[in-house]
Order: sequence, then C-alpha cells, then structure tokens
Amino acid sequence: MRHRTKVALGATLLLLVSAGAALAQAAGGGAAGVTGIPGLDALLPPGNGAASGRILQIVALLTVLSLAPGLLVMVTSFTRFAVAFSFLRSGLGLQSTPANLFLVSLSLFMTFYVMAPTFDRAWSEGVRPLQENRITEEEAFTRITDPFREFMSAQVRPKDLQTFQDLASRTFPKPQEGEKIDLRILIPAFMISELRRGFEIGFLIALPFLVIDMIVSTIVMSMGMMMLPPTVISLPFKVLFFILIDGWNLLVSGLVRSFF
Repeated sequence: MRHRTKVALGATLLLLVSAGAALAQAAGGGAAGVTGIPGLDALLPPGNGAASGRILQIVALLTVLSLAPGLLVMVTSFTRFAVAFSFLRSGLGLQSTPANLFLVSLSLFMTFYVMAPTFDRAWSEGVRPLQENRITEEEAFTRITDPFREFMSAQVRPKDLQTFQDLASRTFPKPQEGEKIDLRILIPAFMISELRRGFEIGFLIALPFLVIDMIVSTIVMSMGMMMLPPTVISLPFKVLFFILIDGWNLLVSGLVRSFF
C-alpha cells in the first residue's frame, strides 16, 4: 500500500512539474511539447493552442481513462451478458464455477464482438480526426457519441425512455421532432432496459433448472430420504442437461442475436 501511494504521489508530482514547465515554456514563447512527456504528448492532438488548453486535454484524458469501466457498463451490451451469465450459474446451483473472472471476461469479449461496428465508427469518425487535428474537441465529442447514441436508441424500450423524459421534463427541455435525445436521459433509460432484458433472459435460463429441481425433490421426498438435500442429486442432472443441449453455444448465440 505504501509503495502504491508513493508511486501515485510521484506520478502526480511529475505531472504537476511537467505542467509547470510547460507553462513557463509557453510564457517564454517555446513551441515544443507542452507536457514534456513524449508518450503523453503523442496521445494529444498537435496544435498551436495555449498551454492551459493542453493541460485541460490531459485532465480530460485521465478522467476518461478512470471512468472507462463505468462507461463500458453504461453504454454497451455488457450488462445483458453479465446478468444472463449470473443467472446461468445460479440456475445450475454452482457457487464459484465458472469463476467470476471467467464470466466477466466472457461478457467483456462478447461485448467487444457486438459493439465492434460502433467502436469502429467512433474511432474512424471521431478519435482519428481529433488526433490528426482535423476537428475540434466539441465536434469530436459529437462524432464519438453518435454511434453509441444510435446503438442505445435501437435497444432502449420506448416506455423506459418516456419515463425518464417525463422525470426530466422540469430540468431538461423536451426534444423537438428530429432533435437528438439528451444523453442524460438516454443512458439511464438504456441501462434500465438492459436490466429488464437481462432478467427476462435469466428467467428463461433458470426455468428448466427449476423444473429439474422440483422433479428431483419430489422423487427424493417420495422415497423418504428427508436428510438428503435434493440439490445434491439434481446438480449432476442439471449439468448433464446443459451439456447435452450444448448450452453455452445456445446461450451465447442467442444473446448475440438479441442485439441484431
């Protein structure tokens, strides 16, 4: 913990020192890299803006990187995959198999698979022109968010979207016909819709396993085996059933098709 704290403090001091050097250099009329860090300068679009603007770009970049996991959950298909896989493990009655790391990794890679066209559009239309200094930050933000906006608009339920529009009617103006929906309304509506669809899929996943549990429990009770938990006997049958129907293939392919 102390080592991590020292590393974080050192990185912060390095950033502050480089920012101070950049300001001094800008005041003296220098035109070299603003940050003094070659790797960080490469991430920012070149230009002749003021040093303070470049420093704000660094802060924005660090903020986006720190919020990346949350953004991945909020505006992509990750939620539906994660909820469905969690229901699968609960329906099978397995506590730690598959492991959380495997389920999260599978959800992550399936998210990249589904969101690949959206990511490609955001990169080619927004990020790359910004790096080449062909567009401004405001225009780049619009171009980057438009593909995600289209994806969320195609997946969100009209009822959820209308609910958040009604809740925000006092704060945000209602969009006119042809105008874009505010992201502060679209994102929470999309997340609620994804949770609902994830629970619907989870119900369909857990239902056959529940039937197996009921059948095994009835047989065990009729045989008078009161001390033997029915889940102990039903577990191998549920696993065998899932293997025989090629469950992983059916589940993953069905989840992917639900987005198209």
